[in-house]
Amino acid sequence: MPERRPAPTSASAELSAGHPPTAGYTVTDYLLDRLAELGVDRVFGVPGDFTLGLLDHIEAHSVVSWVGTANELGAGYAADGYARLRGIGALCTTFGVGELSAVNAVAGSYAEHVGVLHLVGAPSQAAQAAGRALHHSLGDGDFRHFYRMSAEITVAQAVLTATNYAAEIDRVLLAIREQHLPGYLLLATDVGEVDAQPPAAPLPAHRDLTSPGALAGFAEAARVLLAGAVCVGVGGTVQAGAGAGAGVGVRRAGVGRVAVLADLLVHRLGAEAELHELLATAQPDGRPLAHATLLWGRRVVDESAPGYLGAYEGSASAPAVRHGIEDADALILAGVQFTDLTSGFFSQHFDDSRVIRLDPHRASVAGIEFGPVDLPDALGVLSGILRSLAANAANAANAANAANEVAAMAASAVAGAEVASTTVASGTPLSQAALWSEVAAALRPGDLVLADQGTSFYGMGAERLPHGVVFVGQPLWASIGYTLPALIGAALAAPERRPILLIGDGAAQLTAVELGTMMRLGLAPIVVIVNNDGYTVERAIHGPTARYNDIAPWNWTALPAALARDARDLFTTRASTVGELRAALEDARAADSALALVEAVVPRLDVPPLLAAIAAAAARANAPAPPAP
Repeated sequence: MPERRPAPTSASAELSAGHPPTAGYTVTDYLLDRLAELGVDRVFGVPGDFTLGLLDHIEAHSVVSWVGTANELGAGYAADGYARLRGIGALCTTFGVGELSAVNAVAGSYAEHVGVLHLVGAPSQAAQAAGRALHHSLGDGDFRHFYRMSAEITVAQAVLTATNYAAEIDRVLLAIREQHLPGYLLLATDVGEVDAQPPAAPLPAHRDLTSPGALAGFAEAARVLLAGAVCVGVGGTVQAGAGAGAGVGVRRAGVGRVAVLADLLVHRLGAEAELHELLATAQPDGRPLAHATLLWGRRVVDESAPGYLGAYEGSASAPAVRHGIEDADALILAGVQFTDLTSGFFSQHFDDSRVIRLDPHRASVAGIEFGPVDLPDALGVLSGILRSLAANAANAANAANAANEVAAMAASAVAGAEVASTTVASGTPLSQAALWSEVAAALRPGDLVLADQGTSFYGMGAERLPHGVVFVGQPLWASIGYTLPALIGAALAAPERRPILLIGDGAAQLTAVELGTMMRLGLAPIVVIVNNDGYTVERAIHGPTARYNDIAPWNWTALPAALARDARDLFTTRASTVGELRAALEDARAADSALALVEAVVPRLDVPPLLAAIAAAAARANAPAPPAP
C-alpha cells in the first residue's frame, strides 16, 4: 500500500511545474489532490477488481478517505447528499456492473444540479486493446458502451491516459464546479499507476461571466420597475455591449409591494449571501420584503424571518402565500426553476410585465433579457436599488404601518399551524397532519433534515422550519429511497448538524440496507419511518385499494439491530398516537450517540393536504386524452 502522504500545497505544486514525473506519485494521486483542493474529503463507492489499486491510494491519502456503502446506488446517493452540503462530491465504481448500478443516482444529480464526479475503474489498456470478452463487459470488445451512456447524464467526460491526465482531470473537475452537474472519468488500472507530476498550479478561480454593459442595462430597467413603473417592450435580448436602456420603454404604474420568490439555484450557484442581503433590505416604501420559496429551495431562506410567507406551490399554495406572490406589484424570481411537482403542475400565475427574473447567467425585466449576468451580481444590484429607494422614502410612519401589514400577511400564511400540536390530545391516533406538526415542533435550529419524496416531503411543506435548518429533498428526479443513503453523505459533509431522516416505509425498503452503513460509520441520525402500509402517494394518484400499491410489512424497530450486529446504544420505538410520537421524538433527540429510529404509524389512505392537491393534478395529467368528438 502506498505510504500515506500529504496533499501538495500550492507552493510545492508551483515548484513542480515543468519537472518530469515524480517517482511514487501517480495519476491517481494527481486526481485525489485535485479533489482535495476542491474541498472533497470523502469518496463513496463499492470496491471492484478494477478499482482496488486506486483505492490503495485513497487509503494512503492524508485528506481524502474512502466510505464504502452496501451497493453502488447507495454510494451515488451518498455522494449526491455530500455534494449538496459541500458543493462537489465523488463516487467511485468499477467498470460496467458497478457504474450502471449507480446510473440512477448520477442522473438524479444531473437533474437537480448537483456536482458529483463519477470515477470508474476500467480494465487495463492492454486488456481493452485485445478486445477480449472480459467480465463486466458486454463481451463484444467495445469498452466504451458505458462511457457513451454516461455522456447523456454528465456535463463532461474523459478517458484518462498517461499523456492527457492533467488536462482532462482539470477540465472535467472545472466543468463540475462551474456548471454544478456531474462529470465522468474512466481510469484504466494501469493508467492509474503511471508516474505523474503533482499539479503545477492551483485550479483557476471561478469565472465571472457578467458583462458590465448588460449589468448596467439590467440595473436601469430594474430601477424603473421597482421605483414605480413597468417596463414595456416587444421582447428580445439586451446583449453585452448594448446600451443600458436598449429595448426598454416604461409606463407609470404606481408599484407598491415588492415580493421575492427564491429557489434552489440560488444555493447551487453560491448566491445565498446575496439573497439574504436582498431580503434584509426594505421595499421602496419601507416595508420588509415579503418572500417565499418553492419547496425545492426551502434551504435558501430563513423561515423564521418576519417577511417569510411560506412555500409557494402554484394553485396548491396556502391562500396568503399565493396572494403575497402572485399579486405583488413587482415580483423578483431568484434562481427559480418550476417543475410539475413544485408548481402544482405548472399552475403558477404571474404578470410578466411586473416580473424581474434572475437565472444563472441571465436576467430579465418584464420579459426583456440582459446577459450575460450572473445571479449573484444581479441580486447585488437589486439590493442596492432597494436600499437607495428605501432611503428616499419620505413617510416613516407609513413605512411602519406597511411593515406591520407585511408581518400580518406572513403570520396569516401559517395561522393555526402553530397551535395544532398543542390542541391535539395525547391519546389521539396519529394522522399525517399531527405527524408533521409534531416533527416540525421537535426540530432545532441547525438541524439537517432530509425528507423523502412523498408524504414526508409534502407533509413538511406546510410546516415552518426553525432558523438555520437545512432541508434536503429531491422533487424533480423524485427517486424514492434517495434520502436514506443521501443522509450518509450529508451527515459526513456537515458533522456539526444533527441529521434527521423522514421517509415512508415503501421508499425505505428500497435502500434500508444503508442503515447498516450509517451505524458502521458511527452516525447518530434520528430516522422517522412513516408506516402507512404501502405506496400512499400512488394510492392517492390511482388505485387506492389496488394490490400493486401494497408492500411487505417489516418489523422496523428490529431492523437496525439486524443490520449492525455490534451496534451499541440503539434507540428504536413505535408510535401510533400523538402522545407516543411526542415522547419518541424527545427520547430520540436525547439519544445522540447512536442511531435512533421512530416508526410512526398512520392510516394507509391519509394524505397531507398539499400532497392531495398535487396527486389530483398528477392524476389529471396522467389521464388519457378524451376521444375526439
